[in-house]
Amino acid sequence: MLSKVKTMEALDIIHEMFPDAEAELNYTNDFELTIAVLLSAQATDVSVNKVTDTLFQKYKTPEDYLSVPLEELENDIKSIGLYRTKAKNIQKLCRDLIDKFNGEVPTTYEELITLAGVGRKTANVVLSVAFDTPRIAVDTHVERVSKRLGIARWKDNVNQVEETLMRKIPENRWSKAHHQLIFFGRYHCIARNPKCFECPLLYMCREGQKRERKLLKQKAK
Repeated sequence: MLSKVKTMEALDIIHEMFPDAEAELNYTNDFELTIAVLLSAQATDVSVNKVTDTLFQKYKTPEDYLSVPLEELENDIKSIGLYRTKAKNIQKLCRDLIDKFNGEVPTTYEELITLAGVGRKTANVVLSVAFDTPRIAVDTHVERVSKRLGIARWKDNVNQVEETLMRKIPENRWSKAHHQLIFFGRYHCIARNPKCFECPLLYMCREGQKRERKLLKQKAK
């Protein structure tokens, strides 16, 4: 595994590649961000933004989401995966916001994860992006990059990856590093065809070096 020093060396390079990395979900307030992140589970930010472009014009408050039948909300988000479950969770979340939090999105992790459809990753994103609380949210991109580079172990679960990243990265860089790791995984170290042979991190990446050796063997045949 990469040491703290090597981890920061890798992150500094990723920072040079994606200095302006930030959340790509469209939103105008913390409530819309929470809904957008909930919708983004197993869906791309692009597909979520297409839906929320009209969704956020129709629904402005928790009360708005509860004012329509569940079937209508399902239809509004039908192009998103798991739309039936997400529609139910949105209405449950909105009911809890009204009943327990005066219609406002709570600002603590412990309260956020009590909301329907809000797990660890969603809570961390909301805390980081909406409330400027240092957090590292581990999605598929962050997990893949962390394991390929050797920052975390292949056998680690998402919570262990998060703990490792928090241990190796200074707290004041958690939120920025989270977005930069996402961008690196989304646009460079992609799942099926990572850009290993043009990657500035190839010299320290065990996965990239393995791919390079495999390619050289194929060419030598």
